[in-house]
Amino acid sequence: MIDTGEKIEFDAHPVMDKHSIGGVPGNKISLLVVPIVAASDLLIPKTSSRAITGAGGTADLMEVLAPVDFSASEIKQITEKVGGVIVWGGGTNIAPADDKLIRVEYPLSIDPHCQLLASIMAKKGAVGADCVAIDLPVGAGTKIADPAEGRKLARELIDLGERLGMSVECAMTYGSSPVGRTIGPALEVREALKVLETMEGPNSLIEKSTSIAGILLEMGGVAIKGQGKEKALDILRSGRARAKLLEIIEAQGGDPKVTHNDIAVGSHKADILSPADGYVVEFDNKRLVEIARIAGAPADRGAGLWLHRKKGELIKRGEPLLTIFAEKDWKLTNALGAAQKTLPMIVEGMLLERMPGLREMPVTHI
Repeated sequence: MIDTGEKIEFDAHPVMDKHSIGGVPGNKISLLVVPIVAASDLLIPKTSSRAITGAGGTADLMEVLAPVDFSASEIKQITEKVGGVIVWGGGTNIAPADDKLIRVEYPLSIDPHCQLLASIMAKKGAVGADCVAIDLPVGAGTKIADPAEGRKLARELIDLGERLGMSVECAMTYGSSPVGRTIGPALEVREALKVLETMEGPNSLIEKSTSIAGILLEMGGVAIKGQGKEKALDILRSGRARAKLLEIIEAQGGDPKVTHNDIAVGSHKADILSPADGYVVEFDNKRLVEIARIAGAPADRGAGLWLHRKKGELIKRGEPLLTIFAEKDWKLTNALGAAQKTLPMIVEGMLLERMPGLREMPVTHI
């Protein structure tokens, strides 16, 4: 697959890269990881896919901020100029066999295991990556049901990396709940930019981003082992990561002055209310993605979901559980109907389903 297209060869090394196998809604961490790593004077040419089964791939998100369609030579030029890119892999002639397979998989909503391995490593090999950190979300509703399966996949990826001359580290992460509170391109970009600007945002997004970035900083030799995450946090807090992302946005042809307040979301919205008092105890990730896609994501950039509560948070009956955003009124109506039919979030104590009897008991009148 690598040999089917162009390869990028950088003069400076090491070349860093990261990938998530997906399966978790709202996994917008590349918008933080890439600028943190690039701000550390490491090269990170991040080629990304569009969503196959999700509500927004990294390329879909970055396209809210800047063009993502570049040639291999342009990717090399921009990466050497500002330290990193976040681009669509399908816009290049890098491992084109992968993109042809993805075009078949997308309408069928399938992601076969063998193709998963080949897809990840072909793109990393073609951009000349020396060190790769791979995020493996584990848990109910993800592609990896349990840690044992995750460890098996990690070994396969690490072994395949070794055969291709790459150093690969895998991080199993919690995947039974969305990352952050947003699902859908524009909503996720707003959330990520706000964290970069103010450090205000969901702990799950900050923790996961700095943990993965920290692994790369250690692999790249700019942080001592065990101290990568703290260095990543320092880069985020200092504003260096935000400044670097704005450099990348400008280099890719976007607005270098953009803030989270500039990102427009769908003008049509509706709330889904909690049917009971209690704590949020479970998410149905696949259902959340399905509702976001019915609302129009990722094709409609402003469509998606805002989650008002995360796991373990208290909510009262009648308070909003989530808000659905859409760019078209009819899509909002469809998404709202789907969400009301089967709620994607479970609050303790709520009635999940009523099972009627085969026949009604006779009523005796006295």
